Amino acid sequence: MEKFKAHILVVDDDDGIRELVKEYLSQNNYLVTSSNSAEDALEKVKVIKFDLIVLDIMMPGKSGLEFTKENKDKISTPIILLTAKGEASERIEGLDIGADDYLPKPFEPKELILRINNILNKTKYRNTKRKFKFGKIEIDLNKQFILKNDKSIKINNTEKIILDKMVNSPGKIFKREEIGNLIKIDKERSVDVIITRLRKKIEEDPKSPNYLQTIRGEGYVLWIE
Repeated sequence: MEKFKAHILVVDDDDGIRELVKEYLSQNNYLVTSSNSAEDALEKVKVIKFDLIVLDIMMPGKSGLEFTKENKDKISTPIILLTAKGEASERIEGLDIGADDYLPKPFEPKELILRINNILNKTKYRNTKRKFKFGKIEIDLNKQFILKNDKSIKINNTEKIILDKMVNSPGKIFKREEIGNLIKIDKERSVDVIITRLRKKIEEDPKSPNYLQTIRGEGYVLWIE
């Protein structure tokens, strides 16, 4: 029986792109399921545990952004958004609501494979115990959630990577460029958006943070001691 690298859901209303991506991923030993709408994708997600979702933003009916926003807290599956070239606002919004990466159209199928491999490789550290508790906050990086005031809050793979570095280097100042290199993002504004989202999940008062603080002119630091 053939062993696949991962099971991927490809969601795009464009038949040509959907079939091209499906064919290329299949040739690279991925098991692929496809959907032509966000609504159909949701039905599949309810019954199948996917390893990753490749999701187009612009679709009739519910958009990829709406799907991500409505479901990212309910599922832990990484999401790569396919965006229109030059639509920076959509990419920032996608990252802000929980997408793990984005790829502007048109794209080379090989680049999509590289991005998929990159995300899947980052989700493989599940053998070591990585739980951290400080104040009223408990972080479980293996299960990808933050427990705050007895409420469980999901974190995505991008947030997980940042937290993994910061909780293991408490008090270290991370420059925006350094954080960007960790999560493969080259725009400082996008890094700021992700940190702001993460701060909302950790802090009692995100506007006056106790833990994830900004060091003006330098970057960000996590104080947990």
